[in-house]
Amino acid sequence: MNKLVLGNLLHRPLRTLIGVFAVAVEVVMILSIVGIMIGQVSNARNQTGGIGADIIVRPPNASFVTGVGGAPVPAKIADVLAKLPHVAVAAPVITDFNMAGSVETLWGIDYQSFNALRPFVFLAGGPFQGANDVIVDDVYARADHGHHVGDIIRIKDHPFRICGIVEHGKGGRKFLPIHTLGALMGNPDNASLFYIKSDDLKNQETIRKEILAVPGLGQYQVQTIQEWMSLMTPEHLPGFTPALNSVIGIAVIVGFIVVFQTMYTAVMERTREIGILKSLGASRSYIAHVILREAALVSLAGILLGIALTYLVKLGLSYRFPTIPFPLTPGWRINAALIAFTGSILGALYPALKAARKDPIDALAYE
Repeated sequence: MNKLVLGNLLHRPLRTLIGVFAVAVEVVMILSIVGIMIGQVSNARNQTGGIGADIIVRPPNASFVTGVGGAPVPAKIADVLAKLPHVAVAAPVITDFNMAGSVETLWGIDYQSFNALRPFVFLAGGPFQGANDVIVDDVYARADHGHHVGDIIRIKDHPFRICGIVEHGKGGRKFLPIHTLGALMGNPDNASLFYIKSDDLKNQETIRKEILAVPGLGQYQVQTIQEWMSLMTPEHLPGFTPALNSVIGIAVIVGFIVVFQTMYTAVMERTREIGILKSLGASRSYIAHVILREAALVSLAGILLGIALTYLVKLGLSYRFPTIPFPLTPGWRINAALIAFTGSILGALYPALKAARKDPIDALAYE
């Protein structure tokens, strides 16, 4: 049977290659979208964990997703927070989601307090020297053929001088003076949130109560970094899971239709062959197994090609957009393979049953 299956696939190489490529595209779509989307979530978790803060304070009704809430509250609230008994550092921060040129989150920081949370590790240059300076991390510095201290880059259609390059992992990739970013957003004296470093981790709950007891801050959101990280999962992000399922669904439909068309055409072209096999004693299950095995081989070849192409896509994106994380986890490689394989078998099921039900006399008389 295996020789028959292989011979059938090689007899129409172009049709077989189309089926293989369709399954490969399905796998690439799933792994690419999943890798980029989950990579963004994981990167946000890792970057925030490297800031050095213990607690995040947000205004009422603010989203836990950084960069989407603007700068709605006065930055001077940080001075109030810093005076609380168990607060060692209070740093006001603006996070601004920016899509001009590339998708990124810009960070506006008060350098002295933000650096006090956990000091920057400078690889070149140093802190802000003026309002139009920007600190970038080493990942961004390597992008676009490299950036160096003194280079001019455009942010929000304004020129900024790179004054320092730091190790990545401390919140963002581009840091502006908080007043400068606030002015560009129309809120020069405001902040998006506040990062708190406690004098002792054991005092986190005490600090929460102290913050909520401050007049005017009773409705603010006070979370530990661990609580915030527990929310940074696909299940908690608005629209993440539906969007992911929609992309996977479209990929499955594409693979299903192409495999269905490929196998249905193959069955129609081999009507006389099926009649001959049945006249020689082949059972319905034998005929169905032949068709399904062909679909399985096409699917397996497509899965392997798809995984290989996904690594090429990752390599290309890493070269062109090195700041975009693109993890390919073993779990999702297995999931993508199972999804593609199941879709291919379902697509071949009707053609297989149709071939199995053919009457041998009618099949032999087919022209």
